[in-house]
Amino acid sequence: MHSKPSIQENVVYSREEAAQVLGVSLSTLKRLISSGQLQASQPAGMRRVFIKGSSILAMLDTTRVENGHYVS
Repeated sequence: MHSKPSIQENVVYSREEAAQVLGVSLSTLKRLISSGQLQASQPAGMRRVFIKGSSILAMLDTTRVENGHYVS
């Protein structure tokens, strides 16, 4: 059995790495960013997107599911 890597608050993740630590697809991660649930930064002129571990942890702390429905 493989264990998921832990999310480190002071680490900067790529979209692919963030999707891996969350255990979601890249398209799901992109939706989380587009909807504003997950904060990411993209410096001007760069294609690469950066996601702080602290942003991932904050999203997990502020979102929850009750009775099968997302609650903010």
